[in-house]
Amino acid sequence: MTTMRRKLQVLVIDDEGLLRDGLCAMLNLEEGFAVAGVVSGTLALQTLTLPVTPEVVIAELGASAVQGSQLVQTVHDRWPGVPVLVLTFLRDDDSIESALRAGVDGYLLKTDRRSELLTAIRTVVEGQRYISPTIMERVVNGFVTQQAHAKHAEADGLSDREREVMKLIAQGLRTREIAERLSVSPKTVEKHRTNLMRKLGVRTAAAVAAYAIFNGYLRT
Repeated sequence: MTTMRRKLQVLVIDDEGLLRDGLCAMLNLEEGFAVAGVVSGTLALQTLTLPVTPEVVIAELGASAVQGSQLVQTVHDRWPGVPVLVLTFLRDDDSIESALRAGVDGYLLKTDRRSELLTAIRTVVEGQRYISPTIMERVVNGFVTQQAHAKHAEADGLSDREREVMKLIAQGLRTREIAERLSVSPKTVEKHRTNLMRKLGVRTAAAVAAYAIFNGYLRT
């Protein structure tokens, strides 16, 4: 007698339409995955009743009535510890940075391959951050890809404090929140931010977050 493999329960948040239907159909056809529920926005999410607890949320932050920070907070209030993976067409710096600041666990494009989506889901469920390699390469001008698996603790030239600040930026914390966490002034945080961005050769918080996520700094 064979035992059925337990399926990973997925909650999908997106506007109604063919793309959402296609995503749900694909997930249900994949071995080891099942769609636990589908909802269109954050407001509906607050009152949603599901037969099982979701283990991962896939959300389109560009969907109607979906605000990143509000969505993540609602998910965590209802299901503490459940990761949120963004699946979107939006690939501009502002959208990426906004999502990372909101505290999402992964960011993937709807133009990525199916295998990439499945990898992203498994990665965030395991407690790690994930970002589309396509976005990563564009955001950091390709230099991260070339050094993806190098030991950056010595190579990047960052101080221990600068690495702390980098991790907190990647976790979505703002300057004042980082200052409170590290018991320093906001001005000191800004100085560390400026120095680490100069050393990494990046210009935006999104690039800092992408660098930290891609190189595994958030796993330590």
